[in-house]
Amino acid sequence: MQYRRLGRAGVKVSVLSLGSWVSFGPQLRDATAREVMAEAYDAGVNYFDNAEVYARGESETIMGEAIAALGWPRHTYLVSTKFFWGIADSVNTRNTLNRKYLLQAIEGSLRRLQLDFVDVVFCHRPDPETPIEETVWAMHNIVESGRALYWGTSEWSANAILDAWSIADRHHLHKPVVEQPQYNLLERTKVEEEFADLYDSIGLGLTTWSPLASGVLTGKYLDGVPPGSRATLPGYQWLESLLTDTDANRKVRALQPIAAELGASMAQVAVAWCAANPRVSTVITGASRASQLRENLGALDVLPRLTPEVLRRLDEVF
Repeated sequence: MQYRRLGRAGVKVSVLSLGSWVSFGPQLRDATAREVMAEAYDAGVNYFDNAEVYARGESETIMGEAIAALGWPRHTYLVSTKFFWGIADSVNTRNTLNRKYLLQAIEGSLRRLQLDFVDVVFCHRPDPETPIEETVWAMHNIVESGRALYWGTSEWSANAILDAWSIADRHHLHKPVVEQPQYNLLERTKVEEEFADLYDSIGLGLTTWSPLASGVLTGKYLDGVPPGSRATLPGYQWLESLLTDTDANRKVRALQPIAAELGASMAQVAVAWCAANPRVSTVITGASRASQLRENLGALDVLPRLTPEVLRRLDEVF
């Protein structure tokens, strides 16, 4: 396993990490969740990503119970969670980053995760209705209180991130150190273009999600949506149009021979490609079973094979 700094923060995260979106709750719980997390940890994964909204809090509960059962020393792993959509049906807890919601939401997440603190807390989406100063102060207070060690953003624009960073800098508050954007062979603009000036100017780190584009890049949707796959889960049918996109799958077919030449699966090449970007602190992977996790972790062996020539060929396809 390789480890990289989270932007300019001193803490280091494994270049491949484990996320819980979709899997924890709908697909994994109890013994199966513990098995996957133990497998990841034993392979050197030290960063585990979650969010309040995942399975309406159940994902955090499952992860917290697994961590408690596995008995890992707290200094050996990092956990993150994210706030925005809310899970309580109230005018001040839905689609917001107001101070009241954030300071109460962190308490709920810590209870479900059975932790005294999370390592990173994210603003899961931007909130145009709450003054950004209010959000920055609330996130500072969460970190200052010890309930989180760092804070960041997810799917924010470069301008919004810079605004938040500048407010924190001006008032000597804890600054956002990391952004969590989607990044994969089919979704590249934010990471490679929009955020380009932020890596050196403010030291922005990245915990990127969906390296397989919700499974498109595995190739299993080339002939339609197979039974039992992600798009067939209750509440995730909206993924079908993405997974069966003609242009995306045309590119995936062109990925097949490249992966074969590298002696790797298409999933491993796609994950390794994300990790090949030195601006990426960690690539968040997902798994519905231990064998799938092991395949994803095999991307570490593929990473050295992504020569400049191979990367050029991938650029030509994607």
